[in-house]
Amino acid sequence: MPISSSQPPCAGQISSVQLVLREARRLHRAAVSDTLSEALPVLRRLLATRAVTDRPLPGLFHARGTVQRKHVLRALAREARYASWEDYRHALPHLDISQLEQLASAQRGTSVLKLWFSDTSAARRFAAEQGGQAVRVGVQAVVLPVAPPDAAEAGQAPGPTPLSGA
Repeated sequence: MPISSSQPPCAGQISSVQLVLREARRLHRAAVSDTLSEALPVLRRLLATRAVTDRPLPGLFHARGTVQRKHVLRALAREARYASWEDYRHALPHLDISQLEQLASAQRGTSVLKLWFSDTSAARRFAAEQGGQAVRVGVQAVVLPVAPPDAAEAGQAPGPTPLSGA
């Protein structure tokens, strides 16, 4: 069954549902990869969100071929604090796509130092003291550097949206 948002994106733009599905595809490929450094971080996320519960990490790595896209979608939904993928899918068209893009970029790549915190309050305190923007990722948070004000004019992506006060 195809998943579509209520409003089609403009030409050249991607909808929030498409962005999450693209990220799920990337994570699923990594989860079933033969490379430990690609598979283990995704498998740990699946276990942490209880999207897969029948095996410990070593067993899950050996049976990684059983991981399906639905498991990854369930994990992404739970990291976003939704009970299920179906609930998350219905909420996605109403979410800010720039926040979703920042979450996706915070979780991949090593070209930018990422300061991770176990909770959002610690990330907010650090960002207030040292600078940067705190972005919630599941139950954890990351502080990313703020993009220079002229970055948007140069065609670069804007900085992350800071966490709300609650």
